[in-house]
Amino acid sequence: MEEKDYFVHESSYVDLPCQIGKGTKIWHFSHVMKNSVIGENCNIGQNVVVSPDVQLGNNVKIQNNVSVYTGVVCEDDVFLGPSMVFTNVINPRSGVIRKEEYMKTIVKKGASIGANATIVCGNNIGKYAFIGAGAVVTKEVPDYALMVGNPSENIGWMSEFGERLIFNEDGISICDTTGSRYRLNNNLVHKIDE
Repeated sequence: MEEKDYFVHESSYVDLPCQIGKGTKIWHFSHVMKNSVIGENCNIGQNVVVSPDVQLGNNVKIQNNVSVYTGVVCEDDVFLGPSMVFTNVINPRSGVIRKEEYMKTIVKKGASIGANATIVCGNNIGKYAFIGAGAVVTKEVPDYALMVGNPSENIGWMSEFGERLIFNEDGISICDTTGSRYRLNNNLVHKIDE
């Protein structure tokens, strides 16, 4: 029998075919469904469902009680907090089959989604965005945006390290921890190349 270079707890199920990267850990009572692609060094917590055709990049961290539905793509270094929710149909009804209407949602590199947040399908999350606990995302989220509330509002900006950015009158902010520089222009943030 072939030895795996990833870990799956004995209480979990992995349907074949699927692709799981080296160093990934899948913990108790989770279910990875067919045709999923999971990158390297991911951590999939307890009671997580990864639906068919989901794509997870490298170093994705999924906390307990999260369902990642068909149509969701998480790029590298994404954090999904405990019990956060994705939807994949905009108008679900038990008596109406809408599998052909699943909407795509992309969570871009480095984004964090807090505990109990809800992401309404079809709204992409920008790179390094930070979705606060309990927020309900009903529209596209720009890169580096800090979003809170229901419906969520952009109340500020976060660095790649996860520190709040405060911009001066010239639209420049420096991350206190890393020293990386960011520019705010036309309500969009870009990291300034060093």
